[in-house]
This record gives sequence, C-alpha cells and structure tokens, in this order.
Amino acid sequence: MDLTGAEWRTSTRSGNNGGSCVEVADNLPGVVLVRDSKDRPGPVLTFGPVAWRAFVAEVAPRP
Repeated sequence: MDLTGAEWRTSTRSGNNGGSCVEVADNLPGVVLVRDSKDRPGPVLTFGPVAWRAFVAEVAPRP
C-alpha cells in the first residue's frame, strides 16, 4: 500500500513529552491508518472506516 499521501495527525490528548502516542491518517479513501509516533517508519495498522468507527466508539471516554 502506498502511504505517501497519508496525512498523519496525533491525538489532541497527547502531550509534547515524548510519551506513548499514536498517529492516525484518515485522508486516504477507504482506509484508516494507525502508527506509533515513536516509530514512524515502523509497522502501520490498517482499518476499514466502519471498523475504525466501532473501535473509537468502544474506547472513547464515557461522560
């Protein structure tokens, strides 16, 4: 998969202290990409949009 057009973003809840963070790219058609911000050239997880929404809904903080 060609990732050159991926626009990566880090969670707004991530600090600038070099902690454990993930980056997400959701600008490519039909796919959401996730990687470790400390290992950018490393492995990338690939989700379909429906699976990604289900994952985020499950892990999102509850009010």
